[in-house]
Amino acid sequence: MKCPFCAGTGTQVIDSRVSEPGGAIRRRRRCLSCQKRFTTYETVELRLPQVVKTNGTRSEFDITRVRNGFQRALHKRPVPTEFVDQAVDRVVARVLSLGEREIPSRQIGEMVMQELYALDKVAYIRFASVYRSFQDVSDFRDALKEVEAPGRRPRK
Repeated sequence: MKCPFCAGTGTQVIDSRVSEPGGAIRRRRRCLSCQKRFTTYETVELRLPQVVKTNGTRSEFDITRVRNGFQRALHKRPVPTEFVDQAVDRVVARVLSLGEREIPSRQIGEMVMQELYALDKVAYIRFASVYRSFQDVSDFRDALKEVEAPGRRPRK
């Protein structure tokens, strides 16, 4: 660990404790060269899988793209940001729980649609219309029947 003050490489850990949320370890350090103190945080680094797009190209999983999909679908809808953040976190957790090195973009889109279905039916229809490339009114009608049927989940 380099000292942020003198760039010395020798540091000593003075104190370690778990941070408030529990997702990191907070360490107080002292530089052995200049004796100044500073704080570092140690967190888990999770490797998200590569996304395989429908045309076969691969790209890094981008949480921002998932969040943007939610925000576009939920534009001017009465859904609190907190709920959107939780839905995005659930999608990321599901992607991580698969433990795969690659994941098809279609699978991520289906996860987003399931979350939108639970959050807001109008947003679900908006997202599905773009995601499934609705061609005519009958596609919308089918999606509306899906939403209106009690106890039904979105089709895959």
